[in-house]
Amino acid sequence: MKKPFKVKILLVDDNENNLMSMKSIFSEDNYTIETANSGKQALKILLKEFDFAIILMDVEMPNLNGFETATMIYEREKLKHIPIIFITAHGHGDENIFKGYRAGAVDYIYKPIRPELLRAKVQVFVELYRKNYLLLQQEKKLLDINRNLELEINERIISEEKVLKLNKQLLENIDQLEAKNKELDTFAYMASHDLQEPLRKIRIFSDRVSSKYGHELDGESKVYIDKIQSACARMQSLINDIFTLSKISTTKEAMTPTNMNELLEEVIGEMDFQIHESNAKIIIDKLPELQVNKSLVKRLFQNLISNSIKYAQKNVPPVVKISAKMESIQLGNKTLSTRFCRIYLQDNGIGFDQQYAEQIFAMFKRLHANTEYEGTGIGLAICKRIVEEHEGFISAKSEIGVGTTFTISLPVEVNSPFSSKTIKEDKATT
Repeated sequence: MKKPFKVKILLVDDNENNLMSMKSIFSEDNYTIETANSGKQALKILLKEFDFAIILMDVEMPNLNGFETATMIYEREKLKHIPIIFITAHGHGDENIFKGYRAGAVDYIYKPIRPELLRAKVQVFVELYRKNYLLLQQEKKLLDINRNLELEINERIISEEKVLKLNKQLLENIDQLEAKNKELDTFAYMASHDLQEPLRKIRIFSDRVSSKYGHELDGESKVYIDKIQSACARMQSLINDIFTLSKISTTKEAMTPTNMNELLEEVIGEMDFQIHESNAKIIIDKLPELQVNKSLVKRLFQNLISNSIKYAQKNVPPVVKISAKMESIQLGNKTLSTRFCRIYLQDNGIGFDQQYAEQIFAMFKRLHANTEYEGTGIGLAICKRIVEEHEGFISAKSEIGVGTTFTISLPVEVNSPFSSKTIKEDKATT
């Protein structure tokens, strides 16, 4: 809380009665009055205090008279703003009056003092002091505000520079990561290709042992041979999936306008045996034409439909429904005009706990053991990579015992402002 504003007045006179008389004149005013009985004492007071609104000083004083005291007062820079009114009992003539003005006086009051006149003159200077004080306070406040604004601007500039630097580093890291991912894809492609030959030999030789010497082997030996062949089959599936995953990034094919219903008919035709054997029902609504990599999208739907059939409920024929609709996606507070095609693949399978909805798209992530359901744990990772190659998104919503719905979001326009790549870059630069 601010202290109340108080006006200070300094009275200087070698006569104690005169000092008492002047103090009584200002008794009704809310002033702080200080007194000095000589010029020397006045100077001592002013060495410590310089916030007086006005000085009322007698001219005739021993040792230092009023003129001499005023001259010494105004030698100090901090005291030059204080007005001095000289009080005198004699007319000194024009020369002495000018001398007083040259010493810094702003006015003269002659004795005997008229209280109303003295109070009126002092009030004028007090009012000037008040206004000047308020202006100084306002100026100080404005300077503080300006200083704070400068600090805030400087801090904001530094923060923006840091953000730009971090964004630049982030983009460089993304580029490096993409380069490393491409190297890993190339390595996986080469490794999976090179693993084919030794695996093929293991399968061939185990088959030969089984066919040529099977009648001579005991039961335990036959179990070992069966396990070798079973492990080879799983290894072959794993290599095939890794090979497929690596080819997605290393093999680039042109995006072409594709009738999605015709593409799905091809997929269903190629999966006819699996669908017939599982007694599955595939329902396909009208789908739009999209700009896609046809071979990759075929693999996408093959994996998802196979996944739905594999994880069907016991004694319940699998039902897979595929539908689509166009939607705009809102980024931040701005709705962009380009649309996404959302393709929904819904099944009535065993489902899973929704908390694993993100994890199922990770490499080698399986929610069930190999003994329950066969698989390599790469199928959905392949789906995710295929969708991302189309600058889209894939997600899953599931409920145990009810089924799962996969949502594939593909931009209607390739390299649109909705694409996952564009959105990531936009977030990195904002």
